[in-house]
Amino acid sequence: MVFIHSAPRAFRAHIEWAVGGVIGHALGLDWSEQPVQRGALRAEFSWTAPPGTGARLATALHAWDQMRFEVTEDAAAGLDGHRWMYTPDQGMHSAQTDTGGNVVVSENRVRLALAEAIDQPHQLHERMEQLLGTSWDLELDVFRGASEAGPVTWLHRVG
Repeated sequence: MVFIHSAPRAFRAHIEWAVGGVIGHALGLDWSEQPVQRGALRAEFSWTAPPGTGARLATALHAWDQMRFEVTEDAAAGLDGHRWMYTPDQGMHSAQTDTGGNVVVSENRVRLALAEAIDQPHQLHERMEQLLGTSWDLELDVFRGASEAGPVTWLHRVG
């Protein structure tokens, strides 16, 4: 999936052209207003292509630093999935995912985070949040649920 959470109206044709070039055919995305950001549009679409196309899509979209987007490439037999998130304030976050879409953090990355935080345990929490992409998720959550077609439901008490 590609989720364009917010993009300036002027970028619409350029985005369609760039993404179409990556997946090999022209696109006509169904754009809608992004109510969270005045003057911005949002769109989403699913795609099917060879493994590695997700990285090429994220790279193509990254050319416009005033937009917010996510690209997901699902896991397949023998291949890990991947997720890319981009925001103008934080840049790009890239993470491996499993078949359920969960972020997978490798043993080596966990060991490095533990070693770096050996004398400062609070740094372990910060590093793990970074590896999981928490701050990107928090920023994008507002844009994910803010469409007229999909109203936001705030849960105040669960359980």
